[in-house]
Amino acid sequence: MVAPMAMADSPLRPLLFLLLAALACHAADGHGHAHGLGVNYGRVADDIPTPHRSVQLLRAAGAGSVKIYDANRPVLRALSGTRLTVSIMVPNEIIVDLAASYAAADAWVAANLLPYLPATRVKYLLVGNEVLSDTSAAHTVWPRIVPAMENLHRSLRKRGVSRVKISTTLAMDALVTGAFPRPPSAATFRPDIAEAVMRPLLRFIEGTNSYYFVDAYPYFAWAGSNGTVPLDYALFNGGGRIRYVDPGTGLTYTNLLDEMLDAVGAAMSKLGHGRVRIAIAETGWPNGGDYDQIGASVHNAAIYNRNLAVRFASNPGTPARPGARMPVFVFSLFNEDLKPGPGTERHWGIYYPNGTAVYQIDLAARRPLSAYPPLPAPENDTPYKGPIWCVLAAHAAKKLNETAVGDALTYACGQGNGTCDAIQPGGHCFQPNTGAAHASYAFNSYWQQLRKTGATCYFNNLAEQTIKDPSYGSCKFQSSLG
Repeated sequence: MVAPMAMADSPLRPLLFLLLAALACHAADGHGHAHGLGVNYGRVADDIPTPHRSVQLLRAAGAGSVKIYDANRPVLRALSGTRLTVSIMVPNEIIVDLAASYAAADAWVAANLLPYLPATRVKYLLVGNEVLSDTSAAHTVWPRIVPAMENLHRSLRKRGVSRVKISTTLAMDALVTGAFPRPPSAATFRPDIAEAVMRPLLRFIEGTNSYYFVDAYPYFAWAGSNGTVPLDYALFNGGGRIRYVDPGTGLTYTNLLDEMLDAVGAAMSKLGHGRVRIAIAETGWPNGGDYDQIGASVHNAAIYNRNLAVRFASNPGTPARPGARMPVFVFSLFNEDLKPGPGTERHWGIYYPNGTAVYQIDLAARRPLSAYPPLPAPENDTPYKGPIWCVLAAHAAKKLNETAVGDALTYACGQGNGTCDAIQPGGHCFQPNTGAAHASYAFNSYWQQLRKTGATCYFNNLAEQTIKDPSYGSCKFQSSLG
């Protein structure tokens, strides 16, 4: 060890300072604790903070990068001058046009990318969002994903933009086994896309030194596993006690996300592209949901994302790819209350739409897990077995939009079999003859009849589940128990 005075007088001191400064910049650029996980910044909500305030919230959470779902000008301007690296989604609906015309692709780059460089540190263009999950696009969009990427890549090269990489985001359903591909080593891509889409896509990604961006959600794999996967294994909370050994490779897994990532890698290897790097475009855990959705809680969301940050701060890779570095984006910045579907769709945020934190988190993993305050206990880690109803949401009843409620009522009554018979004149539930009362009955009747075929209790954010029986007098509401 060099004595302090000797170090102070050393002629190497300036060189050492330069070296330390370089290392600090390297760490801040994505390979150390100064650069936290990325965050998906969606805006499908009716009242979220301004882009400027949203960027402040990203930085407060320790985010190192951000992914946005379109080239939104105010958002890109708000990101200007920050150290946050940015990924921009190219919308699904313009893929066909970009594939058909290099001029269209070049015009998109000129209008949506160049005005913000280099002040906004754009790093990835992601052409489409889970396009291969939409089978209706099989003959229109699927064959044009790679041509669109090629045209955008050509535009970037001609304009001298070398730092921006191109890829697309794919869900786990690109694999035959979907969200729970066990064992990982047996995973393959679906036969309808393997040769026609995946092989040229992987060839492009490998040839441009980009990443395969996957949306990987252990929550869905765990929730759909019928109890075969322990919750702690899905939450990175097993402490090495819970293990799964892949019989094909002998590799040992201690968490569900690693299994999912290595399954993607195995599928790529079977097409001859096992060296393609993997990035996580979306992952996370819902902080709330419907009564019939297990495990969606603030407690579990905080545990998952905090453990995720700690895990990837050290670039662990996976059992099949030890030490591999990968971009990782948590979903999402805000709870987005206008997203359709089941309740979990609206409860992935690390912030509420008003900008307050759902739970405390440091995405750069500088804060020890033991330093966080206690979390609320989870209340739904096992299935709810009581009755459930679907009624007009309290916020919608408080500020009634008669046109929107009327449209939703008309839709509900037009579905199913006798959905609204009881609220017709003379029916058991006609009184009180108000839009709000009739909407609750119609929403519930529709949902009870059709929920097993995928219907949700949403109705454009007008409905919500309840465990309080809304029946009154002779008007009986059917429950989920029949």
